Amino acid sequence: MKITKAVITAAGKGQRTLPLQTLIDRDGLEKSVLAIIVEEVLRAQVEEICIVVRPGDEAAYTEVAGDHAGRLHFVQQVEPLGYGHAIYCAREFVGQTPFLHLVGDHLYVSRTEEGCAQHLTRVAEREACAVSAVQATRENLLPYYGAIGGQRVPASPDLYRVDKVVEKPTPTEAEQRLIMPGLRAGHYLCFFGMHVLTSAVMEILSEKVVMAGPAGGVTLADALAELAGREQYLALNKSDWRYDIGVRYGLLIAQLALALSGRDRDQVLTHLIELLALRDLGAGGKLG
Repeated sequence: MKITKAVITAAGKGQRTLPLQTLIDRDGLEKSVLAIIVEEVLRAQVEEICIVVRPGDEAAYTEVAGDHAGRLHFVQQVEPLGYGHAIYCAREFVGQTPFLHLVGDHLYVSRTEEGCAQHLTRVAEREACAVSAVQATRENLLPYYGAIGGQRVPASPDLYRVDKVVEKPTPTEAEQRLIMPGLRAGHYLCFFGMHVLTSAVMEILSEKVVMAGPAGGVTLADALAELAGREQYLALNKSDWRYDIGVRYGLLIAQLALALSGRDRDQVLTHLIELLALRDLGAGGKLG
């Protein structure tokens, strides 16, 4: 199994403008969020990239993609009918091939020289099946993520065979259905915002889109729950970092994470220490 295509969703309400924002990357270069995500995909040696957008957003995305604009294909999600529906809109681009999927409002920082998407695609190609990146997540963050349940793959400490997928479970539901061996109490394996999916997922999404009709509301989690009953579906537990730039202070935290893991780390740390020192002095009444 070779992963040659990627789908990035960016048509959701409140998500459309996030990939257009500008940050400083780990090399100290000013880039759009979209360009940083595209470079994450390219590190995985995936060359064909499709972005799911709302009608009329193509020009803005092309402009901020910089040198990568020529690699991009666009498909439109005309109506906001759900996350699963957005992925389904890329069905003709994907065809019958497996594909990498990322969301347009997350940034990823690897702890190693290997990129997050690069690691995921390598594992998926080796295992020849769908693989979702997951991460141990505190239960107070469950309202933001889908979560999985399953069993650890023998002799593979970071791989799990998925048998349950629940979209944004309550802590009670997670405790009853999603306890995983080896995790700290109160932690669950939640989606990292990055998947390698097979054509079977598109088939399932097609069925669900037809059933939902104009009401929409199709979720990827529902499709993945069904996928777990049809074919082998694994989860890769990542120790890297993901940053949701759509939450409060999300862009700020993502920028700090990029800076503190890059070449300007010492400079940024110095400024942060100066700011903290000034704040403490001000609180003590010693300034001014």
